[in-house]
Amino acid sequence: MTTAAIPAGVRGPADRVPVPADRTPAPTGREKKALGEKKPFDEKKPGDEKKPLDLPPLIALSLGYFLVMLDVTVVNVAIPDIRASLGTGPSALQWIVDGYSTVFAALLLLGGGLADRFGHRRVFLAGLGLFTTASVACGLATTSGLLIGGRLAQGAGAALLVPASLALLQATFPDRAVRARAIAVWGAVASVAFGAGPAVGGLLVSGSDWRSVFWLNLPFGALAVLLTLRHIPSAAPRPRTRKTDPVGQTLAVIGLVGVAGGLNEAGSHGWTSPLVLSVLGVGTAALAAFALMERTLESRSARGRTRRDPLLRPSMFRSRAFTATTVIGMLISLGYYGMLFLATLYLQQERHFSALGTGLALLPSVCMGLAAAPLFSRVAARTGPYVPMAAGLVLGAVGFLGWLLAGPGTPYPVLLFALIATGLGQTMTALAAVAAVVEAASTADAGIATAVLNVSRQVGSAVGVALFGTFTATADDFTSGLRLSAGIAAATFAIGALLALSIRRRAREAQA
Repeated sequence: MTTAAIPAGVRGPADRVPVPADRTPAPTGREKKALGEKKPFDEKKPGDEKKPLDLPPLIALSLGYFLVMLDVTVVNVAIPDIRASLGTGPSALQWIVDGYSTVFAALLLLGGGLADRFGHRRVFLAGLGLFTTASVACGLATTSGLLIGGRLAQGAGAALLVPASLALLQATFPDRAVRARAIAVWGAVASVAFGAGPAVGGLLVSGSDWRSVFWLNLPFGALAVLLTLRHIPSAAPRPRTRKTDPVGQTLAVIGLVGVAGGLNEAGSHGWTSPLVLSVLGVGTAALAAFALMERTLESRSARGRTRRDPLLRPSMFRSRAFTATTVIGMLISLGYYGMLFLATLYLQQERHFSALGTGLALLPSVCMGLAAAPLFSRVAARTGPYVPMAAGLVLGAVGFLGWLLAGPGTPYPVLLFALIATGLGQTMTALAAVAAVVEAASTADAGIATAVLNVSRQVGSAVGVALFGTFTATADDFTSGLRLSAGIAAATFAIGALLALSIRRRAREAQA
């Protein structure tokens, strides 16, 4: 994403992500006046003027995330046609679907670090260019191998543009109230893309062929590039007096590929599979080595014994707000996406819904961004992110309990509360988590901070799908596993709510 100071949320000194003195010089008086002093969230006074959103840059940034989220689900509907057209086997089909998300998760930290180092706008454009070019490669693919390669490249492009887009939101909308509305729009667009993916894919495949789901990305990608070039200014180049961290970058990629890939395989091969255990073992070892390397490198850098900066500074996790929000991001993805996976299986296997019928039945949940976005922006502008975050988590926890009523013959209207409450609660919490991390991060660390949040969400989603899939596979019947998973999902959201309330209390005490 870009560079600019932003107003801080409600937090004490311990909640701010620590910033090395040599990386972020103190702003001058003129800069403070131009950028606005940081001040805590407070109650909005009656008479405060509502500032307008600058739409062109917001559309550009939202379109980038729109493409990323659309391609998570739009390809699934095209899988039968891809198999028939290219003669693709089951293993290759799985890589076409999961390879994208695996590479996306694996390269997020690297993408965030590159954005902070080389400029958020530059890396955002590079990610858009790579994603759009990879979509062309997918559309032209004549073999399974070429299509898989294109999907992996799409994941790499997504990993570059997502952290950069959030950092650009931080810089483009420095006013806290305006930024809350901008994040709400950004998140609502992504929610619509994710929910509409199956329906859009079905329409494109039925009206043309499977290649059209990739050609769809071209006009959106081109428009996002054009709007970015015209309406998002390039920040002044940062002096590159420090060296990069190639060892840390390599260990992070290996570790995240191993963990994400192992979790993806656990759902189909089982947790005790030698392949799954080996991949998870390598990933865990690499991440442990990465953490040790980054801690050592940061310590040496602080003492002036090296000019090399760590990819991810462990001191960032001294911020209670940042650490707790990252954990909350993992918890909501574990609970929500794990249950969304089971809800899809429940509707198709237990209720015998068609693929299109299942997609339509899930719309009340996956499209809740349209309702959550305006609600979040109104509340967050007045209270900060933690009030809507806690409210969303409580609502989601109650919603998951509604799945305890699910059975082979449960009428669909009975499940509507569970679908709506969990979708609204998850989206409200996700938007609040993004806002909280953007508020807690310094400009110098905006890219890597948002990348950490996205990594935690990707890992949480993979854990939820694999874990809940195991519960249903080993239970006496599907609905028993579904109810157990719903109880665990409710518990993860309840734990998240306690964390959010704890951060909010500490922030109010620090402000007092």
